Amino acid sequence: MEIPARVVVYSPILDLKNKPATLVAISPYGYYEVRLEISERNHTALLPIGGTGLIFQEPNVTGEPIPELER
Repeated sequence: MEIPARVVVYSPILDLKNKPATLVAISPYGYYEVRLEISERNHTALLPIGGTGLIFQEPNVTGEPIPELER
C-alpha cells in the first residue's frame, strides 16, 4: 500500500463513522495523520492508532495477505 491513500475512517473520539479521508502518514509515535473534509474545508487530524479503524478504499489486487505488513 502506498501513502497517501484514500481511506474510510472510524474514530469514536471524533465521532467519525464512514468518513472518507486521505491517510497522509503513520507516525511511529502512535497516531495516523489524515486529511478530512469538514464543512467543505480540508482539515488535518491526528488520530490515535489504538482507537481508530481505517479501511483502504482501493481493493486488494489478490486475496493474498500483503507480506510487507507487520502483524
